[in-house]
Amino acid sequence: MLQDLRFVSAPDGVRICTSSIGAGRPLLKAPNWLSHTGLDIDSSAFRHWWAALSAHHRFVRFDQRGCGLSDWLVPEMSFASWVGDLECVADALHVDEFDLFGMSQGASVAIEYAARHPERVRRLVLYGGFARGWAKRGEEEEHRAILALIKRGWGGDNPAYRQLFTSQFMPDATLEQMHSFNEIQRLSSSPENAMQFQIEVGNIDVTERLPHVRAPTLVLHSQGDARIPFEQGREIAASIPDARFVALESRNHILLEHEPAWTSFRRELRDFLDEEPPPIRHPAPVSATAAEQPARLTPREIEVLRLVAAGRTDRQIAADLTISARTVGNHVKHILAKTECANRTAAAMYATSHGIL
Repeated sequence: MLQDLRFVSAPDGVRICTSSIGAGRPLLKAPNWLSHTGLDIDSSAFRHWWAALSAHHRFVRFDQRGCGLSDWLVPEMSFASWVGDLECVADALHVDEFDLFGMSQGASVAIEYAARHPERVRRLVLYGGFARGWAKRGEEEEHRAILALIKRGWGGDNPAYRQLFTSQFMPDATLEQMHSFNEIQRLSSSPENAMQFQIEVGNIDVTERLPHVRAPTLVLHSQGDARIPFEQGREIAASIPDARFVALESRNHILLEHEPAWTSFRRELRDFLDEEPPPIRHPAPVSATAAEQPARLTPREIEVLRLVAAGRTDRQIAADLTISARTVGNHVKHILAKTECANRTAAAMYATSHGIL
């Protein structure tokens, strides 16, 4: 596999390393812990994942802040910053919509993004995810012990500390796959960042956001997952409207290439992403009737255009729609391009002539 590595800058200046593999409709992967775009492309633990996800798509992934080839010294490491980084990378795709994939911790990030930006997500795939972090699930005792192990031996030469995680992530792995995963752990992040990751993951709670996801959604989870309880996958699927749930016969949090569950996962993923989705369940149009709406503008772009016509600034629009000012700016660029308007004043006149008031 040949990957194209590039960097984008988050609003707080953190440099995020992105990887693009394959061609076709964009499939964007939300960030999750333990990634290293420079190394895991050839890892026996991960390369079958990237090959499958890029087989029929332009597959874009990126290293979460604090690990891999992204900046390790960062001003903030939080769930909010992870979602913000996803927004930044999504805007850099320069497309109106894309398919979104989240695994493990990344599923929560993907859920929050999909709830915020229903007009951008064509289809949503969640694997091995959770809506509530370990601290919200009452698993404090176990994870406090894990934090102590990370602090004691994460970055050292003794792999015994990291082997604990490997055994949870892939209990049925071969010795080669375990060694590969151990090395990815050692090289992907610092002990300090690994501890902070674990603390922040424990406090995640997106349960109230699940009913707000509008994109067609596929949820998959291994029945014997030793890392994320199977019940967490069921909770996500039961709370997202019309989500489809697939239980996989596996003990592995990271599916292995030669197990039957991997074949099932690939088939379900391909069939789901190849389907033409029904119209996204957007809220009712803001002002104009369906007949009056410009056909080339998305519902979110119409919302933004209405506020532009009302004289609102990007920052004010961002506050009104609960999105970032950067995202508003990108919407305005798309609106000007689609309507062939030279500036915001011309766009406001366009809105008036089309009944978007």
